[in-house]
Amino acid sequence: MTWLITGGAGYIGAHVARAMADAGERVVALDDLSAGNPARLPATVPLVHGSTLDGDLLKRVFAEHGVTGVVHLAARKQVAESVARPTYYYRENVGGLATLLDAVADAGVGRFVFSSSAAVYGDPGVDLITEDTPCAPVNPYGGTKLTGEWLVRAAGAAHGIATVCLRYFNVAGAAAPELADTGVFNIVPMVFDRLSRDEPPRIFGDDYPTPDGTCVRDYIHVADLAEAHLAAARRLSEDGVGGDLTVNIGRGEGVSVRELVTAIGEVTGDRRPALVEGRRPGDAPRAVASAERAAVELGWTARRGVREMVDSAWQGWRLHHTP
Repeated sequence: MTWLITGGAGYIGAHVARAMADAGERVVALDDLSAGNPARLPATVPLVHGSTLDGDLLKRVFAEHGVTGVVHLAARKQVAESVARPTYYYRENVGGLATLLDAVADAGVGRFVFSSSAAVYGDPGVDLITEDTPCAPVNPYGGTKLTGEWLVRAAGAAHGIATVCLRYFNVAGAAAPELADTGVFNIVPMVFDRLSRDEPPRIFGDDYPTPDGTCVRDYIHVADLAEAHLAAARRLSEDGVGGDLTVNIGRGEGVSVRELVTAIGEVTGDRRPALVEGRRPGDAPRAVASAERAAVELGWTARRGVREMVDSAWQGWRLHHTP
């Protein structure tokens, strides 16, 4: 088996590439480097610079590297940007996926793992979100991921491609400091950034119907997420396993924003009180995964907790942001 990982030099992609390579899988990464960093990749993993929108490039990559499976992570991922630029998000996320699936079908590749998102559920209003919870995304980013799932399943059925769609919940942490998330788009690095500028953390809304009034989320360590991709890839590599599978990737435990900010204060030593601002549009009060299907179908369960996520992310932040 040779696995192509799209977005392979990004924060999540590099973790997946390393986990799969360390487990003995042959891996090649494709990345347009708009957010990726080649230094994140192991020396054993070749990097192809390019986009999933480039069908001719994809054809060459499949042929030259003998690709037999794909892990597709490349996508635009910022909710606010998707609201401002919906056509761009659909062109990049859905158009790029369609071009990639054409290349997969033409090359006779039979295995496909798709990076989806809990954003497909929107605000379902349930304590635990199962894979059967109705999908009703509330922003264009979530819409592109749900459309992507439909497209993956349709292409799988049409061309005999075995598929797995992994619906990520909130990703944090780092397997090693050099692999850390260097952007300031997710809550943990956003708080680090505020503290580094001698400003208090911000909490958007403390009047939700939750125990402490702040949003409750399911946080997953990126190293656990990478191991879930390896488990999905190996499930598809088993003889006789086909069809399609959709799986939540989370811990099944809710952590409030205030609890997370408190944990960050304990790790960093900066315990200043958070500044509470108004709610952000589209934030669901609670989004926590049911993780049962992942355990049954993939033999995978998250092993790392919130404190480990925050501590590993802080080590990476200091490596990349200390003068």
